[in-house]
Formats: sequence, structure tokens, C-alpha cells
Amino acid sequence: MAIKFKSQPRKNPQDMVAPEKFYAAAIANGETDMEALAEMISYQSTLTDTDCYAVLRSLEHNIINELRQGRIVKLGSLGNFQVSISSEGKVTPEELTATDITKSRIIFRPGKKLRHLLGNLSYQKAS
Repeated sequence: MAIKFKSQPRKNPQDMVAPEKFYAAAIANGETDMEALAEMISYQSTLTDTDCYAVLRSLEHNIINELRQGRIVKLGSLGNFQVSISSEGKVTPEELTATDITKSRIIFRPGKKLRHLLGNLSYQKAS
């Protein structure tokens, strides 16, 4: 199945007087939550959907705990999660403290299978 997209106008942030150009923007085709994933997994295994949901919740809990401790969480061919931070610049290393951290975020680096998926997608313009 193709990924649907629409045309979306955007201004050039470096030249606000330049005319807008149109860029492709992906359109989501619904969503899948953990309960639905648990049900899908249960049909593909001998586990019940309740057991699968419990494992997914445990996975979520443990990923959060490991990230909180500064660890990289590797999920095999799915990819890796890691915490990244930004801070204000200081002249010397001694001047830099935890209060200078301005932002933190979670980085996801997709594994080979997900990167391969991106190279094999097809697209369809929504009407």
C-alpha cells in the first residue's frame, strides 16, 4: 500500500518575501496503539493479547528506566534509543554546569530493517 501525501505550501525562512513553494507532506492513515499491537502479536504467537500487552508495557517501562540512567537502548534490527542534550556554550569546561543544559530529547536511530523499509516505499498523491 502506498503512503499518501498532499501538497503543502511553505515559505523560505531565509527569504520571507520569496514566493511560497509546495512540498510533499505525508498523510497519516490512522494509528495503531499498544492494545492493537498486543492483539496482532497474540495472533502470531501462542500468547494471549493480555500477555503481549503486559510485555509491551514492561518494554516501555524498562526503556524509560534505562534512558533515565543514561544508557543507549538497543532493540536489535528495530533500532536504538538514546538521550541527547543541548546546552549554552561556556569558555572553559569548569564553567559548564547542569544548569546550563537548555534542552533534552530522545533520539531514535532506526535499524537496518527500518532503513530498508524507507528505501522501498511507494507514494500516492491524495485527491
